[in-house]
Amino acid sequence: MNFGLRMNNRLVMLSAVSAMLFSIPAAAVEIAGVKIDETAQVANQQLKLNGAGIRYKVIFKVYTAALYLAEKKTTTPEVLALPGAKRVSLVILRDLSSDDLGQRFMEGIRKNAEMSERAKLVNSMLTFGQMFSMIPEMKKGDVLTVDWIPGTGVVSQYNGKKLGETIQDPNFYNALLKIWLGPNPADEKLKHLLLSE
Repeated sequence: MNFGLRMNNRLVMLSAVSAMLFSIPAAAVEIAGVKIDETAQVANQQLKLNGAGIRYKVIFKVYTAALYLAEKKTTTPEVLALPGAKRVSLVILRDLSSDDLGQRFMEGIRKNAEMSERAKLVNSMLTFGQMFSMIPEMKKGDVLTVDWIPGTGVVSQYNGKKLGETIQDPNFYNALLKIWLGPNPADEKLKHLLLSE
């Protein structure tokens, strides 16, 4: 077989392999051993992964966080203004008390919302805080999702089961998003990863 024919056969094979690779759907991202899906179905809307990363406390991995939106956004104001469904999905990476996580959520809201804004969110914060009392302890691998569903409200699920009451205030969902995306985020590096900056 001459050199030109061998090269031609290799090019044909390379083209076939390339075609196969590009026809395979995008695989899920993996972070700290956790599979992060590229899409999420929230109510009747399919959302795309905007970004994902790990929340660290000092040197310890606490959870993975993934943000799903209808379309890609790279700034906090764009995310907050985007209409439609949204999801934040957390996968716990170490055992921790739900009280501890609940307190961190409340602290994150306080750090990123003005006093006047927090005053309007008191009832929603109380309702959301009570949700954590329903889980005695969060184990490694547990999944907490917090969705914004237009026409319904803020819906939380723990390991796939609805948790607590639905909160109908869109401003509260934005306050939750600011825990990770606000001016004083829980983890600065995670903020950039969620925004795919």
